[in-house]
Amino acid sequence: MAPLSILVAIAILPIILICLFVYSKDRDKEPIKLLIKLFFLGIVSCFIVLFISLAEEFIPFLAKDTNEMGLIEVIVYSFINVALVEEFFKWIMVYNFGYKSKHFDQLYDIVVYAVFVSLGFAFLENLFYVLPEGTVKVGIIRALLAVPGHACDAIFMGYYLSIARLYKYKNPQIAKRNIYLSIIVPTILHGIYDFCLFASIPALLIIFFVFITVLYVFSLNKLNTISKELIRDNFFICPKCGSRVRERFCPHCNSIIEK
Repeated sequence: MAPLSILVAIAILPIILICLFVYSKDRDKEPIKLLIKLFFLGIVSCFIVLFISLAEEFIPFLAKDTNEMGLIEVIVYSFINVALVEEFFKWIMVYNFGYKSKHFDQLYDIVVYAVFVSLGFAFLENLFYVLPEGTVKVGIIRALLAVPGHACDAIFMGYYLSIARLYKYKNPQIAKRNIYLSIIVPTILHGIYDFCLFASIPALLIIFFVFITVLYVFSLNKLNTISKELIRDNFFICPKCGSRVRERFCPHCNSIIEK
């Protein structure tokens, strides 16, 4: 068994690095207190999911090991019981404490919020996986796959919430559609990830690594697109009337946009 300090470092380091990477692309930095709050809300969401998963042990179908499940059962388990449950509770935190925050005044902000919540979730989850196993191998595998996977799901969540925020006042229907997509798309991506691993079908491992590669590339592209848009066309979104303005004062409703 590897030393505890090494295991903790391996479990935490990828989370810190991804948080710093996403944060570094934000030209108008978010309040540190808010980001810490969102990170801990991610941890809270993990505790909620853990409680639900313990309750599932009393349900016959869900109490089975995935190796004992049929293909349909694995699909339901992967997409509903794991992906939807996890992404839903992360989304609840992002939507209520990030999307509705007075500090959400630029499109990239919500991506940062979503990543910090998601990696707060991944932080606790990683400790539960890495420490009991006691091996560096598990920590490295999760650092390369599971932790970036959570971050990628969060980028898509933040991306659709940013579009929803942009159209909140101009076109409520488009905004509403993107609110739904902000939970549906991460759930589908998360479900595909889990299904490929849970199904115990050798051919799916090839699909899994192709999927992971494509997911990482698309996520980075979306991250860069939003962050570059912020630099090229720097504007603020008034939280009161939704107007796009160049300064932290909205002449349309005479509001000061606080940071």
